[in-house]
Amino acid sequence: MAKVLASIKIFPSDITTDLNQLKKKIEKELPKYASVYRFDEEPIAFGLTALIAHIILPEEKEGGLDEVEKQIQEVDEISQIQ
Repeated sequence: MAKVLASIKIFPSDITTDLNQLKKKIEKELPKYASVYRFDEEPIAFGLTALIAHIILPEEKEGGLDEVEKQIQEVDEISQIQ
């Protein structure tokens, strides 16, 4: 079974958002077939730091990435994803 690594840039809704708590919430919201490989942090501007989530999911899961993005977007502390 082949795996795909998708990198998703996640922008917190506020500069005061606790990134460690946000990481835990993202991991919890992912569908069972997806898992976080690692998180990176990227400073944006004015104290805002984006998270880069590297997520592993099965290649043959049709619509899997769309479902992962939808689940992540539902976390309250996230303003947008790319």
